[in-house]
Amino acid sequence: MAELITSEEEQLETLKRWWKEYGKAIIAGIVLAGAGVFAWHAWQDYQASQAAAASQRYQQLTMLMQQPQLSAEQRQQATTMIEGLQSEHGGTLYAELAELMRARLAVDANNLEGARDTLTAFIDGSEHAYLDGLARLNLARVQIGLDNAEGALATLGNDIPASLEAQVANTRGDAYAALGQPDKARQAYQDALASAEEQGLPLFGVQLKLDNLGVKDAS
Repeated sequence: MAELITSEEEQLETLKRWWKEYGKAIIAGIVLAGAGVFAWHAWQDYQASQAAAASQRYQQLTMLMQQPQLSAEQRQQATTMIEGLQSEHGGTLYAELAELMRARLAVDANNLEGARDTLTAFIDGSEHAYLDGLARLNLARVQIGLDNAEGALATLGNDIPASLEAQVANTRGDAYAALGQPDKARQAYQDALASAEEQGLPLFGVQLKLDNLGVKDAS
């Protein structure tokens, strides 16, 4: 059983340590999971019109990016695949999905500024609501990693598809925790769990973060 945390300061410090340990993996996981789900539906919806070569190249890229930690050689290989999709299949859904992977590469290389710039540019150019929302969600997490929690909250205030509601609430909780606002963080995490349960989706780590915050003092 986890050690009882008694003060709000200790609770917030525990959350911050948790973020440092798992934050990068969470950002990368959202990029891969969200892009993977969208790619599957895109394949179903647009199968007849998508180039077979683009589909194959994207599948190869996805398999490579599923590695928990990429070597420098693998990052270069992935970058080459992304550039190939952009140059040979620009304007397709596969090219847009690949661009999200570029942000994941930057996170993997501890280049959060690069990830921020990539995601910002993606948002400015994307015409697909779901991918735009996914990029905003990842941008908010990157902003938290860059100690810009206020910016993250502003990013999450934009229109993001309801299917990402649980992840948005979870990220909002992380932003409030980073700002030292445990009551708002607690409410956001509770909203995230409720939304995830309603949608039947797993949500890694949220209950642990709630446990670390502890029960709100009613006195």
